[in-house]
Amino acid sequence: MKRARIILADDHNLLVDTFKAFLQPHFEVVATFADGQQLVQDAPALSPDVIVLDVGMPIMNGLIAGQRLKQILPRVKLIYLTMNQDPDVAAEAFRLGASGYLVKNSAASELVHAINEALLARSYITPLMTKDMVGSFIQNFKRRKTRHELTLRQREVLQLLAEGRSMKEVAYHLNVTPRTVAFHKYAMMDQLHLRSSAELIQYGMKSSIVAA
Repeated sequence: MKRARIILADDHNLLVDTFKAFLQPHFEVVATFADGQQLVQDAPALSPDVIVLDVGMPIMNGLIAGQRLKQILPRVKLIYLTMNQDPDVAAEAFRLGASGYLVKNSAASELVHAINEALLARSYITPLMTKDMVGSFIQNFKRRKTRHELTLRQREVLQLLAEGRSMKEVAYHLNVTPRTVAFHKYAMMDQLHLRSSAELIQYGMKSSIVAA
């Protein structure tokens, strides 16, 4: 029987190695990545069935990477494995097409179960996130309103600015002009009613845009 092809994406190498060793007897782990941009660039050629990824990754976070991957690989299953237990982040993940959401202190066996559920076209969320919820918790998460209405490009710009990169560096990473970056920056400030660059960065750090 053909084993499912799995990609792991997390910037904590030790954790990736641990989960890779645990998953290999059950699935074919075809690659690991440490940042979202490299994941989006290289994953399509590997034809993965499931991608297990963190929310907080450098250059491009997991939510943005996941959204891009679902556009490129609509049939791929995304499972988020993260330290972030913010319900709004989980809601955003499911809204963008996630099949599963686990926290890193979940048992490793739970990840195997979540992958198998995703392969059966079912959704899974760790009980650590749902113990206080009533009814269909997946639908509860999907119905939650997100805290921002920024476009994908705006979120990419904000992620990089919040990492401390200059507008010129952001422009280089996104292959646009610094003027375009400035346009997005000031459009976000106006849209979010923020008065300074510092407030914008603070917003990015506090929201699911730049999640840990």
